[in-house]
Amino acid sequence: MSTSPHQDSEDRQDAVATGRAGHNGVLFAMCLALVLVVASVSALNLALPDLAIGLSATNGSLTWIADGYTVALAALVLPLGAIGDRVGRRNVLVAGTVVFGIASLAASFADSTTTLIVWRVVMGLGAAMIMPGTLSTITAAFPPEQRAKGVATWSGFAAAGAIIGMLAAGTLLEWFSWRSIFITSAAAALVAAVAALLLSPDTKDEHPSPPDVAGAVCTAVGIGTLVYAIIEGNEQGWTEPVVIAALVITVLAFTAYAWLGLRREHPLLDPALFGIRGFRAGAITVLVQFMAVFGFFFVGLQYLQLILGYSPLKAAAALIPVAVVVLPVSQATPHLVRRAGMKATMTVGLLLLSVGLFVISRLEVGSGYLPFLGGLILAGFGIGLSGAVGTSAITGSLGRGQQGVASAMNDTTREVGSAVGIALMGSIYGSHYRSSLPASLDQLPAGAAEAARDSAAAGLHVADQLGARGAALTDGVKSAFMDGLSASLMAVSVIVLAAGIGCLFRAPRTPPASDQAPRPITAEGRAGRDRR
Repeated sequence: MSTSPHQDSEDRQDAVATGRAGHNGVLFAMCLALVLVVASVSALNLALPDLAIGLSATNGSLTWIADGYTVALAALVLPLGAIGDRVGRRNVLVAGTVVFGIASLAASFADSTTTLIVWRVVMGLGAAMIMPGTLSTITAAFPPEQRAKGVATWSGFAAAGAIIGMLAAGTLLEWFSWRSIFITSAAAALVAAVAALLLSPDTKDEHPSPPDVAGAVCTAVGIGTLVYAIIEGNEQGWTEPVVIAALVITVLAFTAYAWLGLRREHPLLDPALFGIRGFRAGAITVLVQFMAVFGFFFVGLQYLQLILGYSPLKAAAALIPVAVVVLPVSQATPHLVRRAGMKATMTVGLLLLSVGLFVISRLEVGSGYLPFLGGLILAGFGIGLSGAVGTSAITGSLGRGQQGVASAMNDTTREVGSAVGIALMGSIYGSHYRSSLPASLDQLPAGAAEAARDSAAAGLHVADQLGARGAALTDGVKSAFMDGLSASLMAVSVIVLAAGIGCLFRAPRTPPASDQAPRPITAEGRAGRDRR
């Protein structure tokens, strides 16, 4: 039986992967690089109070210190994934670890918020070079019968990496300053680079398409301005001219991307792919999952630290059950998809995530940790199910040679979802917190009252300074915080529920097979393509 040149090239890639270190070695190297990127999104959340004191950072500066990384990552991950498809995914990944490591080390010496923000953006550039190569190397190097398991493992570490980052940061902050987080990240980048060089193959598209510069610019501008608008809309107000301008540019950029993409023979990411039910369902699932996860981290960590009085390390450790649940559940999803179908697995995962968030939204000041843990475990099951199957739906909708773009699309939805979740939940939480504060706050000195309105942490600090007279203020601030937490979690729970219902009616029952997926749609062939 004869084989096609394309199949022969795929077989050679499998042989290279097995000959170098075996599939387990490839999986280890790629998950290590993945955790490096994901952990850097979440780890700094625990250090924000120290940064506010050490660098005299305002709330706006703290937002950009945290999100400058995410903006660069979300805006650049799609075009850099396409570059990896052309020049070699491991090549781009290793170069990204170098950029990431240098920027992280430089950030540890920052003496101003502006300098730190700049280096966080450069770290985001390095992360955007790393991220697409992790998943695309796994899907390109693994044979079809092992690919689902590899993707499931990747998805589990993608979710657990955030917990790993917070746990590592909490441990470092027990003994060292916030600078130790960046130094550790630089060392981890070096280890990830060595592991990738020694254990993974350098896969790429054997038949690369001409570069789509216009598509890369449009997607980078559109995603960047969208995330900027979300952040600044939350900080400055949605009617500010700069926020409105950013939203207008976002619409224009994505409109141009769709218009150009439908007319190019080889677009960066064909807009027509969103007509494929599996691709669309996977993108929505990953988007809302990470919107919920990182929005939850934003308010959940504050609950553990401000209401339960946990230290940074103890707060991070309290979230470990998510990782404990997510990893084995993710591993089990390929079997569940074969037995129950993609639609059922995806829908159940989103519904469990919604229920878990709803349970946590019902907490009160005196609820303690156990009810929080119950909701956390339910959410963990939902994350494990929905994350793995959503990622498989995206990667399975593109051919093997375009797995860099498929991976980057998955990563883009993750990062945009994270930014939307933090901004949305932060806005809802903040407005409900301020409106729920006791009227007696006006009797305090103006500076103290304003500090309490700005954040619950500042309000509790003011109450501590008042001694016995601050007990009523402490109760009022904690009650207001819980009102904000409840409203924000309820809102995202409803969004996740709506996505789950949408999957129930619109997602395909069976997943697409990436080894049989067609190459990007050509201008001549769009009209006749099967929409599945």
